[in-house]
Amino acid sequence: MSRILIIEDEQDLAGLVEYNLRAAGFETETANTGAGGLAKARAQPPDLVLLDLMLPDIAGGEVLRMLKQDPELRKTAVIIVSAKGQESDRVQGLELGADDYVVKPFSVRELLLRVKAVLRRSDAEEGPAAVLSAGDISLDTSRHQVRVKGEEVVLTALEFRLLRTLLERSDRVQTREVLLSDVWGIQAEIHTRTVDTHIKRLREKLGPAGDIIETVRGVGYKLSPQQ
Repeated sequence: MSRILIIEDEQDLAGLVEYNLRAAGFETETANTGAGGLAKARAQPPDLVLLDLMLPDIAGGEVLRMLKQDPELRKTAVIIVSAKGQESDRVQGLELGADDYVVKPFSVRELLLRVKAVLRRSDAEEGPAAVLSAGDISLDTSRHQVRVKGEEVVLTALEFRLLRTLLERSDRVQTREVLLSDVWGIQAEIHTRTVDTHIKRLREKLGPAGDIIETVRGVGYKLSPQQ
């Protein structure tokens, strides 16, 4: 049974979400402040966090950063649930390491579908351990760790999935649409230019080793280890 932590200061909404999650077979816990949510997550790490951005004490974005900086919680899936619905807000949330972004108001049925999709994706990523490498880049799937020339490079969960996908499909061109579907998930309703932004950030973090990520003009990207 997957355990879900709901960090939401609107108590009526938190209660509604908790009721429906429990009816769907999940174990739940709630917190109405960022500090309270962090304390509960550290006391008993959840499988997934539903995180509001506008909390009364700590901004939700800061809560997300703290979750991802904690070695015991960095692999925990996070879905942001927020009234901030601009594309820039969704992109920023994903860049911080969220696995999905749900805009208020939302249907409970949609939220449940997204929760299940993120948990399935997390389970798939917990498959057989493997070390993928190309050029100076090494990615350890079991440790969720990336190294360049032996030095660790810290990536967000989304950047990690993007690099892993390119490594697994080395020398095969991936269109922006395919990457949005396979890396972001079809539930992430964002424009394809977001892929370009994340590729740019990934290359910057990888340094000179990032040059093996090749742009295929008018199509998408591929990883070319021979470069």
